[in-house]
Amino acid sequence: MPATRTTLRRSIAAAAALPLLAVALTACGYGSEAKKDDKVAPAAKGEKLSADTVKVGYFQNLTHATALVGDQEGLIQKELGGTRLASTTFNAGPSEIEALNAGSIDIGFIGPSPSINGYTKSKGKNLRIIGGSASGGVKLVVNPDKIKTLDDVKGKKIATPQLGNTQDVAFLNWIAEKGWKVDAQSGKGDVSVVRTENKVAPDAYKSGSIDGAWVPEPTASKLVSEGAKVLLDESTLWPDKKFVITNIIVSQKFLKDHPDVVEAVLRGSVKTNAWISANPDKAKASANAKLKELTGKALAPEVIDPAWKSIQFTDDPLAATLRTEADHAVKAGLLKEPDLAGIYDLTLLNKILKAEGKPEVADASLGVK
Repeated sequence: MPATRTTLRRSIAAAAALPLLAVALTACGYGSEAKKDDKVAPAAKGEKLSADTVKVGYFQNLTHATALVGDQEGLIQKELGGTRLASTTFNAGPSEIEALNAGSIDIGFIGPSPSINGYTKSKGKNLRIIGGSASGGVKLVVNPDKIKTLDDVKGKKIATPQLGNTQDVAFLNWIAEKGWKVDAQSGKGDVSVVRTENKVAPDAYKSGSIDGAWVPEPTASKLVSEGAKVLLDESTLWPDKKFVITNIIVSQKFLKDHPDVVEAVLRGSVKTNAWISANPDKAKASANAKLKELTGKALAPEVIDPAWKSIQFTDDPLAATLRTEADHAVKAGLLKEPDLAGIYDLTLLNKILKAEGKPEVADASLGVK
């Protein structure tokens, strides 16, 4: 799973001094800088688990609606009983990985690219993917006056959120499959890949500095509200129209020390996804209410309605698609061949799913042995 703010400019300037792996796959595409907003929910009724508090991180984004809704409705806290849920929000994958490594959070909702990068950079020692959260919600939207067909993308300026992020990798792979050439690092070639922070993309589109964007929701729908048209939904490029956009990860130390707490958070996530499925309109409103609380502004109906429809909420981490996304990054020259063995531990998730009468999910042979 790619900006214009000062923090990102510094990181790109420093990238030349780092190995390729360190610069590739560095964010989920929701921003270049962390914006923390710590909230501690009141403990629910019930016994305290093995930890007083569990610190959970997620993004202020619709593709993280499992966390948004689970937090807003108290569904995760309910499973934790007397152990308190402390939530922190982020705008960028690297910041969330740093927080996990520092112990500032214990569990995080995050995209596949920073999950891969965090795991490989630590040589498999810092995190595990323990569950899925969301699939889809990524679109290629374009200026209909300039681009009418997929072939018209050639020669145009198309934004992705950040160098090496999940959407950047997907777009570079799509370009390659069209037979076009683009230098992954500079973004120059048959298509101009313009790395543009999601919050900046609508203004960049209005000014004409980009002709379209390959971006996650709700940015795609925000651009459509400015006159853009959806040219391609990325889900159509994947088997069964499913690909991971949000995982649940945990610190390996916290998983070892507090498996009961991790299980409770996972159970809350599973129950939240079930509630979202059974109550889509209420869930959409709940996610928007949480976004308003966090950002000060709710999404307009013309943005949230189409965005919500394009996201599937799933307990399955869709492990095979994470492997494919890593392969795409290698193919683009943004990642050295990674060793992802052991990145998943779905033991607790499958225990919960079995108890709920749901089918177990697979780790694509990338699980702990």
